[in-house]
Amino acid sequence: MGRYLFRLPDIGEGVAEAEITAWHVKPGDRIAEDGPLLDVMTDKATVDMTSPVEGTVTAIHGEVGSMAPVGAVLVELDVAGETAPEKPAEKPADVKQAKAEQDVAQNARVAETPLAPPAAPASPLNPDPTASPATRRRAREWGIRLEDVRGTGPRGRILVEDLERLRSGAGAAPHGVAPRDAVEEIKLVGMRRKIADRMAQSKRQIPHFAYVEEFDLTELEGLRAELNAGRKDGQPKLTLLPFFMQAMIRLLPEFPSINAHYDEAAGILKRYAGIHIGIATQTQNGLMVPVVRHAETRDLWDCARELARVTEAARNGSASREELSGSTITLTSLGAMGGIAATPIINHPEVAIIGPNKLAERPVIEGAFLARRKVMNLSSSFDHRIVDGYDAASFIQRLKRLMERPALIFIDGAH
Repeated sequence: MGRYLFRLPDIGEGVAEAEITAWHVKPGDRIAEDGPLLDVMTDKATVDMTSPVEGTVTAIHGEVGSMAPVGAVLVELDVAGETAPEKPAEKPADVKQAKAEQDVAQNARVAETPLAPPAAPASPLNPDPTASPATRRRAREWGIRLEDVRGTGPRGRILVEDLERLRSGAGAAPHGVAPRDAVEEIKLVGMRRKIADRMAQSKRQIPHFAYVEEFDLTELEGLRAELNAGRKDGQPKLTLLPFFMQAMIRLLPEFPSINAHYDEAAGILKRYAGIHIGIATQTQNGLMVPVVRHAETRDLWDCARELARVTEAARNGSASREELSGSTITLTSLGAMGGIAATPIINHPEVAIIGPNKLAERPVIEGAFLARRKVMNLSSSFDHRIVDGYDAASFIQRLKRLMERPALIFIDGAH
């Protein structure tokens, strides 16, 4: 009989540990060579771990959500036995796992109890209620059946306080509907826990300075519609984001401290010549930030094409580690849900994030007349340790000028 120990391999890039995000096997399972064992997550990349041998799983080590160091034994396999043992030897991890499964089953039974349908016919909660005439009158006024009220007075007498508690929703509901006391506990693992950690780190370490400005994008929307109507085969449909990217490309060389990372531990600001724009993207696994690298080398159509490619890769889970890291400034589109303003959280260790909001048609005064214009608010946040309020406002006002006069985006030296 032979035994094979599957250890967490060195994934590279200085990774010392990984989080277990999913198990695909359990003790007793027969696994083929290259069959899936488990998923682990490092930084923002999820890695599938497969078995290098064929055998029977005798033990697994580590719960979903736990961290495992490189070299730690994750799976034990019997590589000689043809069938799985009836009851594999219990390791500490197996006992812990069995207890967790037992607790889950018990919690499920407890949670289901209040939701079970009442027996028919349902017995009244208080079949022989006693109450004072004043309490009975108040119950009639409030439409409460005394049979549905549990009395807390002497010998179960119903008090006015019992009626008030029931009316406010603190007591048992009338007509046989039981209160719902079940509480569902969901452990944050994988991408959701990583997002929670990153958001907390950003808000804890970065003093955010928010700035909101109104943009009139009527001319830009006209240009966008015309370009989309005349686009050639193979050219992507233009949204507003590629125009924002092009305007940022124009401006950021004049505001180098905005296209930067701040290393708080070392006290160093890293200002980047290359413009690597992160695109905040909602996926089934949570918020991801795929990156359009070297946006300064791309034209409008290429920005749109690369933006569509990296966001789709993030959504379908095919994005690589390189495509999910290294952004120097983030662009987050907030308007899809209809918001008019927000305070976006900076993507640590960056120092700025730009968030277009909802685009809507509004009446605008132009001289002595009212005009219909397409207007949006743009929300932005800056690291106030690095970016002063004046510089942040100057950057957004310059961005406003380019977006409201889109021809300037494409004329060298015009911004």
